[in-house]
Amino acid sequence: LTKIDLVNYYQLAEKRILPHLANRPVSLLRAPSGIEGQLFFQKHADTLHIPGLKELDPAFDPGHPALIGIDTLEALLGAAQMNVIEFHTWNATTKNIEKPDRMVFDLDPGEGLAWSMMLEAANLARTLLEEIGLQCFLKTSGGKGLHVIVPLKPRDDWETVKDFSKAISQHLAAVLPSLFVALSGPRNRVGKVFVDYIRNSRGATTAAAYSVRARPGLGVSVPCSWQELSTLTGGAQWAIANVQNRLKSTDDPWTDYAKTKQTLKPSMRKILMH
Repeated sequence: LTKIDLVNYYQLAEKRILPHLANRPVSLLRAPSGIEGQLFFQKHADTLHIPGLKELDPAFDPGHPALIGIDTLEALLGAAQMNVIEFHTWNATTKNIEKPDRMVFDLDPGEGLAWSMMLEAANLARTLLEEIGLQCFLKTSGGKGLHVIVPLKPRDDWETVKDFSKAISQHLAAVLPSLFVALSGPRNRVGKVFVDYIRNSRGATTAAAYSVRARPGLGVSVPCSWQELSTLTGGAQWAIANVQNRLKSTDDPWTDYAKTKQTLKPSMRKILMH
């Protein structure tokens, strides 16, 4: 796989990925020497000259150069030409940077975990979220795991959303300690699923839907319906070599995402306490 394959993929995926990048701070993972070489994570333009790349309000990241945004095909393809493989985004938009509009759970499998347990973990996370009154959406990570995304009205601040996500992670780990763990670190999660809630911190990022991942095979993070969960075979089930048919033939499984207006309520925390 070469850079031209990457550029061709992003050209094909334009209408799918741009809505997930638009109006958000975007961080870039670059691989100038290919994925086997050194990777660079970049959240400021620095010396990068990419046509169409936006510099955002410096107030978003005080004391540092301006964060960057990608809203156009020109910027998307320009980034791919500059060896950008992965696009990561904040959980808030530039319209309301201090109020997250989603909560992200990265279900990260530890060494030795059977994939069937990963599917069970995703289903249990969904069940808990729905029980407390939150709709959630599923995507492959493009790597080893799965991402569960909870859209929110941008009402609560970063600390509130992160604390809530931590409570959910800890609840799963407390109720099913044989499957879930809420502590990071490889030793803690052998044979278990780490429910990573730390991505809900201010300034933290997650690989965007339809982003390629800088791993062997160039997996793609692909939104799925919950009905598809049982058919998934891995976090990198789709890669740039086999995702084209899905992009061309499958309707967006997240059609209800933008319509999902929900907030975190004290009553939800009470359910987690029991």
